Parts: sequence; C-alpha cells; structure tokens
Amino acid sequence: MELRLHAFELGRCATNAYVVAPPHGESDDCWIVDPGEDPRPLLAFLRGSSLQPVAILCTHAHADHIAGIDQVCGELGELPVLAHPLERDWFADPMLNLSQFIGEPVSVTPPSGELRDGDALTLGVTEWKVLHTPGHSPGSVTLWCPAARTALVGDTLFLDSIGRIDFPGSDADAMRDSLQQVLMKLPDDTRVFPGHGPDTTIGRERRRNPYIVRGF
Repeated sequence: MELRLHAFELGRCATNAYVVAPPHGESDDCWIVDPGEDPRPLLAFLRGSSLQPVAILCTHAHADHIAGIDQVCGELGELPVLAHPLERDWFADPMLNLSQFIGEPVSVTPPSGELRDGDALTLGVTEWKVLHTPGHSPGSVTLWCPAARTALVGDTLFLDSIGRIDFPGSDADAMRDSLQQVLMKLPDDTRVFPGHGPDTTIGRERRRNPYIVRGF
C-alpha cells in the first residue's frame, strides 16, 4: 500500500510537517501531522489539491511542532486536534512547550481529543496504531501504518541520531525503552518519517545508528 505522504519543512527549526492521505483512488480525506511554525507552504499545497483535512495529529507538543495549529484552523476551519493527554497542557503554556526559553512564547488552542498507546485509527482505507514513545518528551507518540510500512516518529528517531533528551520533561531511560522495545520491534522495511531531517528505515537505523548500535 502506497500512501500519499507530503512533507513540508516549516519554520526556523526546519520542522517536518506532513499531509497524509490514503492511496490514489481511495478517499481524499487527509491528516495534517505536526503543523509547526509558519505553515503557509502546507496550506498552499492543500489549497491546490483535492485533499480534505479531517484532523490534526501531534506527535508531541514542543512549540516547533504545534505553533501553526491556530493558523491552519483559521484558514481551513475548525479541525479535531489530537495529542497524548500527558501533554495537553503544553499547547497553551510557553514554559512547557519550551517557546518561553527562546523569547517568543507560543500558545495555541489545546487538543480536543487524545492519542493513547494502542489506539487504532482509520484514515480512509488505511489503519494506524498509536505507539507511545516517550523520552524526548513524556507524551511523544509514533503513528504507525503496518500495511504501508510507514511510521511517523516525531522527534524520537532520526537518520543516524535520536531526539534530544536534555530538555525539561525528557527522560533518557524512557528514550532507551522507546527505541529498543518499541521502534526497533517494527519490521526492518518500515519507512521512518521524523520530525526533522530526511526519512530513513528501521532496518538502516538498527544497523547504523550509533545510539542504537552502541547505546547512550
């Protein structure tokens, strides 16, 4: 199964936002994942496409992943916003979402729904599973579509690296568990779409990522 998956590098942190839709010929419903700072490129793409956003999903609630939520909803209309309940308060709190530390506070509308470990989601004909992958932040989640061999991992895993674990709310032990007991249990051919940088695969990271191979 080949998803329609479009990536947009947004804002000063070069955060990857995604528009995800079922294969061509199926439903034109789509999700917006992690609409970060200045989502104008993403919005321009949607205006020129037939895709119909039905929800905003957040892999975690650091400011560079949520800053564009209100702008997106202001243009597209109110959409359900889903995130892990451990980070619900982060959306409106610049201290928790870390934007206060760079002197440009971000406060956006809190989520209207939740993403919990083991939740099953459907988007058209595609079926997804929510995996709780804390470490970078307590409410980090991965969105996994087994049939499409695709995982949207937020800032848990990168090409040859992992998400930072020195932020307030980060937890190195939780990150080890998320990597070894959750993500590295996925099939090698699973495509990994991270919150920053290029995509990769589970198999590549299992073999070559120094944090996986040697630990930390």
